[in-house]
Amino acid sequence: MPKKKKNKKQIKFGLIGKNINYSFSRKYFSEKFQLLHFDNCEYLNFDLQSIKDFPKILSETKGLKGLNVTIPYKEEIIPFLDKLSKNAKIIGAVNTITISKKKKLKGHNTDYYGFKKALKPLLDENHKKALILGTGGASKGIAFAFKKLKIEYDFVSRNPNEFQLSYEELTKEVFDEYPIIVNTTPVGTHPNINEAPPLDYTLFTKNHIAFDLVYNPEETTFLRKAKEQGAKTKNGYEMLIFQAEKAWSIWNG
Repeated sequence: MPKKKKNKKQIKFGLIGKNINYSFSRKYFSEKFQLLHFDNCEYLNFDLQSIKDFPKILSETKGLKGLNVTIPYKEEIIPFLDKLSKNAKIIGAVNTITISKKKKLKGHNTDYYGFKKALKPLLDENHKKALILGTGGASKGIAFAFKKLKIEYDFVSRNPNEFQLSYEELTKEVFDEYPIIVNTTPVGTHPNINEAPPLDYTLFTKNHIAFDLVYNPEETTFLRKAKEQGAKTKNGYEMLIFQAEKAWSIWNG
């Protein structure tokens, strides 16, 4: 008699975040598993109202091998981890977690890799300085990518400290000096699609790149207004694909 096939062990991956029904990751990885015939793999959304609920996820979810982390927990997750990769430690934000057989948690950052890869084709010799709108966990990976690309950058905040710029300070002179503008805030995300960071959009020129980490809607108000002035624009979708593939290679490394 032929041997009875053993059922493959269920392997689970997931996304930690808040209000993440819209999530790119679940759809992307579920389709990937289908395509690769990984019938024993499943990707789940863990929608947490507080990061304090995180240990419960670990204790209640069997077969968990890897996690992605999104807004607003990219920094808050760090105290729950056993170890950080070298880059995640420098960046100070985590968007990917590996879970070992001994249940040890290691934090990684693939955001910077995804952003760097998505931005590179748009760059020319004019693009030496950048403004990063927002100072949350997502902004840290972007800053690290600029360091790697040897592009100077400054942060812009609604409540700036002494090392950051306020939106009110973004004059024509500043815009001319910083031809790359990256929105790392969730402003303009569906359903609030008419919202945009408080900039004077007439200051964008054909020399500017406007990059929005938001990908839903496909063209945010920030990107549309920048494009109307001739700027090159890109949303966060390609960056997400690159960072997801990097996360997949880390989970399987």
